[in-house]
Amino acid sequence: MKQQSLPEHKSVEWKRKDILGLEELTAREIEFILETAESFREVSLRPIRKVPALRGKTIITLFFEPSTRTRMSFELAAKRLSADTANISSSTSSVVKGETLKDTARNIEAMKVDVIIIRHSMAGAPHLLAREVSPGVINAGDGAHEHPTQGLIDIFTMKEKKGKIKGLKVVIIGDIAHSRVARSNIWGLRKLGALVSVVAPPTLIPAEIERMGVRVCHSIKEAISDADVINVLRIQRERQKAGFFPSIREYHQLFGITRKSLESAPFDVLIMHPGPINRGVELDGDVADGPYSVILDQVTNGLAVRMAVLYLTSGAGEKR
Repeated sequence: MKQQSLPEHKSVEWKRKDILGLEELTAREIEFILETAESFREVSLRPIRKVPALRGKTIITLFFEPSTRTRMSFELAAKRLSADTANISSSTSSVVKGETLKDTARNIEAMKVDVIIIRHSMAGAPHLLAREVSPGVINAGDGAHEHPTQGLIDIFTMKEKKGKIKGLKVVIIGDIAHSRVARSNIWGLRKLGALVSVVAPPTLIPAEIERMGVRVCHSIKEAISDADVINVLRIQRERQKAGFFPSIREYHQLFGITRKSLESAPFDVLIMHPGPINRGVELDGDVADGPYSVILDQVTNGLAVRMAVLYLTSGAGEKR
């Protein structure tokens, strides 16, 4: 791709066609996306929430798994950039007739689209797609592998609220083993210099996760005693093929975030959750709605981050 710059024309190059995961991005590339998102954030505060940055561009969402927040966020982001959008789900695509993902993607490409956003239950599906087609490909979640835009949203929100990422003590609590959000958070946060701990029952901690540079804990009290941020993950029962803990009640007692458990945390700790929340399981409702929570800020920031990602992968900023 040709050199791209931020909307304010800062002289930083963006050379990637796709955004598939934070593992493969450099720290500077992650910072560049966050800077681009910052420049788009004020669009959502305007009386008319629309700019012509992607006028004439076509964005396709290709979702093979259920989604509410991610899909709506991408659609709104595209529309606020004035792009044309179309949605394809597995139930309405020719996949149900036996068409392969590769053939589906090539047919979409033949319609001269600019960006394909894909969510798939198979880890690596977006990478396969990116190798086969010329439009930009954005990973909206692949299996239990990565969810890069959610990771970027979480990091963006932490930086907005705390003023920095380097040196922050971030605790990720919940179903680490099945969470693509956890992996994207860990890759991005570690590259930007945060100190990351993961907390879960031993059965929900992936083997050798310490190699990603995180500290493993099995006690909430120990983990959150000096935390700046607590990012709570949903128990993903739809991905679990066996019982990983005796009961929901026991999980909540030992690993749920409640007002009582927060007594061990600093007074200015942030509570985050990528959604959807299982209230009364991983997080009590009064905590989710309380003064520590920045969960709705994550949703708001999701638009700015996804506008930035669409802008970069569409080639809209290319110098002619």
